Amino acid sequence: MASAVVRCVGKLNSNRTALFLCDMQEKFRKTITHFPAIVDTSSRMLRACQIMKMPVFVTEQYPKGLGHTVPELGDLSGVTVIDKTQFSMCVNAVMSALPSEIDSVLLCGIEAHACVQQTSLDLLEKNFQVHVIVDAVSSRNPVDRMYALDRMKSAGCWLTTSESAVLALLRDASHPHFKEVQKIIWEPSLDSGLLQPGGREPSGGKL
Repeated sequence: MASAVVRCVGKLNSNRTALFLCDMQEKFRKTITHFPAIVDTSSRMLRACQIMKMPVFVTEQYPKGLGHTVPELGDLSGVTVIDKTQFSMCVNAVMSALPSEIDSVLLCGIEAHACVQQTSLDLLEKNFQVHVIVDAVSSRNPVDRMYALDRMKSAGCWLTTSESAVLALLRDASHPHFKEVQKIIWEPSLDSGLLQPGGREPSGGKL
């Protein structure tokens, strides 16, 4: 009798998941749509993942020209921060430092249609499950953002929200870090503009 095929439904496990924070730098501050909200949501993800002791990687795209990561992202002490010139975060310095047990990546940052999208496609080719945090991803142009999310979904990424991802990682209210993490997601989040005119979701409104 043939064995049943196990369907991949994109469940998250904190022991096998890393957080990628892509290029949230000073020069993008005034040009990225909903930049404060994207950084605020990414900061929430950073704090939650740090509490759960998950691996975190931060990249900076050509920092000599674009500046360094904005301080609002949070405390990066102990976090691997890597500068790059290629758009994808999948540079040797990141991939070689990624623990062998990691098979899923949470992806936040900018720009959605460039560095985030190229990172997601590279990770998919390397057989990682990619969870794009839609309220922590943006571009200068809302149209680029919209179709980048659509492109990543079509390629096989899971599109999710920050709170949904964090609760999926916790799984149970009895998790030892639940109360500490709950305080982070309990605070009202800034509007990332996904439901506003010009910033609507892709695929006819379906994520």
